Amino acid sequence: MRRVIFEDVHDQFRATARTFFEKECVPYTDQWERDGKVSREAWRKAGRQGLLAFEVPEEYGGMGIRDFRFNAIVSEELFNTGAVGIGLGVQNDIMPSYLVDLTTEEQKRRWLPGLANGDIVTSIAMSEPGAGSDVAGIKTTAVRKGDGYVVNGAKTFISNGLLSDLVMVAAKTDPAAGHRGISLIAVETDTPGFKRGRKLDKIGQFSADTAELFFDEVEVPAENLVGEENRGFYHMMRNLPKERLGIAVYAVAAARRAFGLTMRYVTEREAFGRPIGTFQVNRHFLAEIKTKIDVAQTYLDQCIMAANAGELTAQEAAGCKWWTTELQWEVLDRCLQLHGGYGYINEFEIARLWRDSRVQRLYGGTTEIMKDLIGRDLGL
Repeated sequence: MRRVIFEDVHDQFRATARTFFEKECVPYTDQWERDGKVSREAWRKAGRQGLLAFEVPEEYGGMGIRDFRFNAIVSEELFNTGAVGIGLGVQNDIMPSYLVDLTTEEQKRRWLPGLANGDIVTSIAMSEPGAGSDVAGIKTTAVRKGDGYVVNGAKTFISNGLLSDLVMVAAKTDPAAGHRGISLIAVETDTPGFKRGRKLDKIGQFSADTAELFFDEVEVPAENLVGEENRGFYHMMRNLPKERLGIAVYAVAAARRAFGLTMRYVTEREAFGRPIGTFQVNRHFLAEIKTKIDVAQTYLDQCIMAANAGELTAQEAAGCKWWTTELQWEVLDRCLQLHGGYGYINEFEIARLWRDSRVQRLYGGTTEIMKDLIGRDLGL
């Protein structure tokens, strides 16, 4: 399908991203899956290639680019090359909105160079054992003590949890105020009292390390407050649309990758003396899938351009996230079906894509939460 949102500079950047993934990631994907995490060197190489945190201004070692088309290209080439493994979404789609827009000059000098060059891997710690989509229900606290805060609590489902050097922690600084008492506290992971828990044994996304994090009397300086005290909930709500847009990009890219793999398979695999793709039921299957992916791509591209213009609403991002991730699961499940028994064998990429895709309907806000957000905006 012809896409009209990209310019020459984006095409050049796409070539750079594709070369990086083909050379530095594809050969190691299986190893990373076995290790349960990506090598730190891969992060540094991504930084040297200019593939991390584009929004970081040039004076802090970044490119100063606020154009979500670059984010989309990185995610798309990750799937186009089959290099699924190194998850750059947190570093590119989520953290810059906090560390560029909400930080002081001193914080920028301290964190932004490493964010852009890969020396600092970041994570954001919202979810807790008893609070997932309900961010306002978190129990972790950050109590003011002298010139700093003392953080106590536990977080779970934290992407980059094992590798991260800097964790953005959502904590209650005024527990009696509910969601109006949440602040964002940056915790360097070498701080006494910070502990990493177990790497969570997930259904899929084996190389994307997801961990539990624990905070036991972790003392951080007041200078690690990001944004305004007790305004953390509103900071997160402001940035969630971009996070959800990033998830939608992953969804369409994964669906398109699955479709391409399946097209190759159905033209080579024969049954009853002819390629299985030539059977009408399968041909119609594939025609339907292709059309749905193309429609979703158009919808997504419109949201990307709205984000660039500062016009993407929370409701639009929610709609894009739930629609594309539900379509992703439909496409992956149907493509695996067309692979027959081989689709259930791990050495086939379709199997990995299938199991990796299920979580997309959960993180960043479940499909049900997305629908409810849209429904409330309708006044219902």
